Amino acid sequence: MDPLLLTAASGMKARMESLDMLANNIANSGTNGFKADREFYSLFKQELPIIETRWTDFSQGTVMPTGNPLDLALDGKGFFALNSPAGVVYSRSGSFQVSSANQLATAEGYTLRNTRNNGQPIAVDPLRPFEIDRAGVVKQNGQELGQLEITGFGNATQALGKLGSSYFAQLDPAGAKTAPDAVVKQGSVEQSNVPVTDAAVRLISVMRQFEMLQRAMSVGAEMNKRAIDEVARAS
Repeated sequence: MDPLLLTAASGMKARMESLDMLANNIANSGTNGFKADREFYSLFKQELPIIETRWTDFSQGTVMPTGNPLDLALDGKGFFALNSPAGVVYSRSGSFQVSSANQLATAEGYTLRNTRNNGQPIAVDPLRPFEIDRAGVVKQNGQELGQLEITGFGNATQALGKLGSSYFAQLDPAGAKTAPDAVVKQGSVEQSNVPVTDAAVRLISVMRQFEMLQRAMSVGAEMNKRAIDEVARAS
C-alpha cells in the first residue's frame, strides 16, 4: 500500500478508538464512581500513530453530599467489595438500596460483603434508621450488624479490569490485595472523575484530526489514480 495511505489509515484507526473512548467517558460523566479511560500513544513502523495501551484513571472524584443514608462514598483509595453472580466484584459507585431480602445491595442486586461473616450480605431492618461509620461498621438499634468489606489494590490500573461502567473485576483472582486507605462517608456519593470540558475539547480535536486524515486519504487515492492513468496513456 502507498505509504501516505497507510499512514492515514493507521491514524484514522487510532483516532476512531480515541473517539469511542472519549464518547464513553462523556456519556458516563454523570455516573457515580465512574473512572475515566485514557490512552497512551506510541509510534510504530514508519511513524504510524497507534494506541499502545488504554488505561483507567482511578483518581478520586468529587464527594458530593446527598443526605440519603443509603448513599456511601469512599474518600481515599479502596473499593466496595460486592457479591455478584459472577463472583466478587468491586466498585466505587456508592448508590445502594435495601433489597427485597432486606440486604444492602446495588440496583443490580449485588450485595455488600460483610468482613465479619465471610463476605455474606448485611441484613438490616428497612423500617428503622441505621448508621455506617467511617470504618464501614453498620449499626442499627445500637447493635453492630457487620462491617463493609473495603478492598485496596497496590496498583488498581494493573489489578482491575472494567465490567461495564460501575464495576471492576480482579484480573488475577490470586493477586495480592492491600489494606484500603479510605474512609466511608454515609449520605454522600463520589461523582465521576471525567473532566467534562477537557474531554469535550479533546473529542473535537480528535474529530478534526480524523477529518484531516480522511482528506489525506482522498488526496492520496486521487494521486494514485492519476499516476495509473498517466502510465496507461504513456504505454
